[in-house]
Amino acid sequence: MAALKHSRQRDCIKEFLIGRHDHPTADMVYAHVREEFPHISLGTVYRNLSLLSEIGEIRKITCNGPDRFDANTMPHYHFTCNCCGSVEDLEFEQAPDFSGVLPMNFSGIIEQINLDFNGTCEACIKKS
Repeated sequence: MAALKHSRQRDCIKEFLIGRHDHPTADMVYAHVREEFPHISLGTVYRNLSLLSEIGEIRKITCNGPDRFDANTMPHYHFTCNCCGSVEDLEFEQAPDFSGVLPMNFSGIIEQINLDFNGTCEACIKKS
């Protein structure tokens, strides 16, 4: 891959994500970045989010509803609320270790494991 040209818009997107723990959507990122760059397009935000995700500087979380983005690229798990769509980090005292679990009849290399937790968040439980 060729050297990546510096972009102030991309820096702004990364800074916004680093300061957040609510896993914002592209629309949320766009609304924030427009405050500093009023003429930026939604397409530019999507392209930069995609690029940052591809090069491993952020993490794209695909769930029911719009994709969400996370600046925390360390291995961790997420919980997605089936009611409101919120996404939050799950913390384990001791994270599950799947490194010794290999599927039968598979001779490839597993580089990443995605484990999804879904249910109802505390806020939605309190509403009902």
